[in-house]
Amino acid sequence: MSNRVVVTGMGVVSPIGNDLDTVWNSLCAGKSGIDAITAFDVSDYPCKIAGEVRDLEFTRYVDLKEAKRTDRFVLFAIAAAHMAVEHSGIDLSSIDTDRVGTVIGTGIGGLSTLEAECAKLIKRGPSRVSPFLIPMMIPDMASGMVSMKLGLRGPNYSLVSACASGAHAVGDSMLAMRAGMMDVAICGGTEATITPLGIAGFCSAKTLSTRNDEPWKASSPFDKKRDGFVMGEGAGILVLETLEHALDRGATIYGEVVGYGATGDAHHITAPSPGGEGAQRAMRMALKSAELSPERIGYINAHGTSTPLNDKYESAAIAKVFGDHTDNLAISSTKSMTGHLLGASGGFEIIATTLAIRNGIIPPTINYEDPDPECPLNYTPNEAVEKRVTYAMSNSFGFGGHNAALIIKKYESSQNDG
Repeated sequence: MSNRVVVTGMGVVSPIGNDLDTVWNSLCAGKSGIDAITAFDVSDYPCKIAGEVRDLEFTRYVDLKEAKRTDRFVLFAIAAAHMAVEHSGIDLSSIDTDRVGTVIGTGIGGLSTLEAECAKLIKRGPSRVSPFLIPMMIPDMASGMVSMKLGLRGPNYSLVSACASGAHAVGDSMLAMRAGMMDVAICGGTEATITPLGIAGFCSAKTLSTRNDEPWKASSPFDKKRDGFVMGEGAGILVLETLEHALDRGATIYGEVVGYGATGDAHHITAPSPGGEGAQRAMRMALKSAELSPERIGYINAHGTSTPLNDKYESAAIAKVFGDHTDNLAISSTKSMTGHLLGASGGFEIIATTLAIRNGIIPPTINYEDPDPECPLNYTPNEAVEKRVTYAMSNSFGFGGHNAALIIKKYESSQNDG
């Protein structure tokens, strides 16, 4: 396989921590980041809980003036990208940045900016709308700003496919690198939609949990009592490199991206196709691209949103694709701890999957108390387990019928490298 693609850096901003070690320790401990919403008054909202990012100092990455005129979703991406580059140890001043791409997905973009400026328009007229409205709001500005901050001049674009955005960004980056378009990619997803309009919209769609009295239990994927997802926010950004580029600079390699599948349901604006038919095809496509039989996968980081239909149909899709191998397959949903990071979830979860392979530990699905007969698989309930895994898959599905599956391989150096 030409241009093998490896993971050499990871950066995270999330409800369970804003650095890699804290996030991994939280995942292994089954620590929830869900609590009462503090960003605005939720007295009139059916859902009053979310996974908010806390204690992140944006001025570590941008000055105060710039932070004030930059949307939160962009700031998350900038912070996570800086962390990923630092984690990778790559010296951007010593490489050809024409060969470094920036591909960052988001589901919605600058919603908080749009809300604030719309209020100004209504109350004070068009002359009071900020000249920064458009560049603060548009979804591509996360990738644009990261490329500017880091001086990256390779392919630079955003992907928008709802909750599959981050996964598509990683998968497309891998394809571009295999095609010879870039040697390094800063890629993943970012999202910041815990806003009055964002929560109201999802409440009206009746997709959010209303278990407000016990927020830490509200995100309960595959559990019979699940009543909707919990909104989260944050970013998950990776540094991908061609294997040759990584070896040439003596990089630490954390995993190898070996498979990618992307399909469309062509079914419904919000509901997944019955039986997870589109998800099945995405997983099969990823397996085919990785040249793997289903039996080679040891772990799946499930989309696992805690909604009635997604969890039922994803379980059915996994059972259909993996057959009898599901008896030996570990599955978990890290959304049980973080909530649903929407467009950032694919980036965050492929990082969690990479760490699971590298460390030989499967993070749990917490709040799994009442098994659902329609979700009959092994979801690693409530406690992390030790398991050596060579290949793992991460699933991401989004409104609009977007499906993505990524496969990560445990990296072990050998004489065949390069």
